Amino acid sequence: MKKSAFIIASALVATAISSTQAQDIRFGLRAGANYSNLAGNVKNESIYNNKVGFLGGVMLNVPVAADGFLSVQPEVLYSQKGFENKPTEFTSILGTKQTREGTVNYNYLDVPVLLKINAGGFIVEAGPQYSYLISANDQTRVTTTSASGGSPTTTEAQNKRDVSGLNRNELGYLAGLGYQAQNGLSLNLRYTGAFSDFVKSDNGAYFNGDLKNARHSSFQLSLGYLIPSR
Repeated sequence: MKKSAFIIASALVATAISSTQAQDIRFGLRAGANYSNLAGNVKNESIYNNKVGFLGGVMLNVPVAADGFLSVQPEVLYSQKGFENKPTEFTSILGTKQTREGTVNYNYLDVPVLLKINAGGFIVEAGPQYSYLISANDQTRVTTTSASGGSPTTTEAQNKRDVSGLNRNELGYLAGLGYQAQNGLSLNLRYTGAFSDFVKSDNGAYFNGDLKNARHSSFQLSLGYLIPSR
């Protein structure tokens, strides 16, 4: 399925480029935010909250129709996904209590290839997306209260996560709406999701197995700017 989707996407880009003049192709920039969480069969789903992350990168708009109504737009974006952990309490057999909370960040390189319709400035866009996991890190706060009482102690840590138990290659999709002004500035609201789980099927220990069948999911709000062609 991965190969078929990107063969089709590559064919769309090649067809678009071959059917237009080079001066009509426009380079652009994009920056905004992800509002991300997890989809799929997530155990203990209530303890995993949405989180906000950065996205930004470059894009190339290739007209298919001379009037700009239809175009193909591949993009390369750095994208922070993940989730927040609600404060969760654990009690050891010795009676020590720990409350853990924090944020898990998955840093991706996203490459969507979008078919874009521009109807008088109103934008509709959709297409496949390939994602590569660059790295992952945790920001964790742990509050410990001993069984004998006394003041609780709090520790904070930021650690880079081992990604060997995760699927680093991911195929997904993106769809969105927006508005693009004549000067090339646009505001876009998008949704992006994955077709596959991001935890490897043989990795049952990751987050105690809660995320074994989890997929990335996020809403995106971003500004784009297509530099005018000469």
